[in-house]
Amino acid sequence: MKICIIVPVYNHEEAILRVLAKLKVYGIPCLLVNDGSSSVCSQVLADCTRHEPNWITLLNRPQNDGKGAAVLDGFKEAIRLGFTHAIQIDADGQHDFDDIPKFLEASWLNPEALILGNPLFDETAPRNRLYGRKFTNLWIWINTLSFAITDGMCGFRFYPLAAVEQLISKTQIAKRMDFDIDIVVRLYWQGVEAINITTAVKYPYDGISHFKLWRDNLMISKTHARLFFGMLIRIPQLLLRHWR
Repeated sequence: MKICIIVPVYNHEEAILRVLAKLKVYGIPCLLVNDGSSSVCSQVLADCTRHEPNWITLLNRPQNDGKGAAVLDGFKEAIRLGFTHAIQIDADGQHDFDDIPKFLEASWLNPEALILGNPLFDETAPRNRLYGRKFTNLWIWINTLSFAITDGMCGFRFYPLAAVEQLISKTQIAKRMDFDIDIVVRLYWQGVEAINITTAVKYPYDGISHFKLWRDNLMISKTHARLFFGMLIRIPQLLLRHWR
């Protein structure tokens, strides 16, 4: 296995320094994808890359097209560089970096599986966000006819890149906040097994969230609808998978 870490970044110039400090201890090559950030953030990312050229690679996108667009560019670069697996993790520091070894171990044991973070929130998590998450996960269970995916929104996950390459070569994946949902369902449809690992999630270091409540919830709802109609034509395939 040849593993990299993909970090999509959009205006997290303060948090990213602490994120990189946490990641560095693992010595895993890191692809930073600058999704059209401000000049301040872009300079911070350039400085980080200049100081750590042996393990950080910077991809600069000319404009902000969304988290999904950034991660997809990261996938393509990782595949081009010969990596077989990629860890996706957010740039705001909300994920528990101490759980990276658990993801690595799960992937070593199941190299063709998708390893997904199953978030454990503390009491400070906003109730409305948690309710929305439950609604989204209900739709994921419907659209996969399965409970295999415990949480489809966590941005901490480990991808087998051969399966990702197969998917993105023939399917257009959502490029904004609906990306995590879209790709996980479509990989499941493709036959990729999901393994869920409980991991703590906390508020980001810099307190910045790019989630726009009404816009992104509407976008996510549209993605669920598209996936639902895609599920209908796959019902025999999905049911046969359970019987096997």
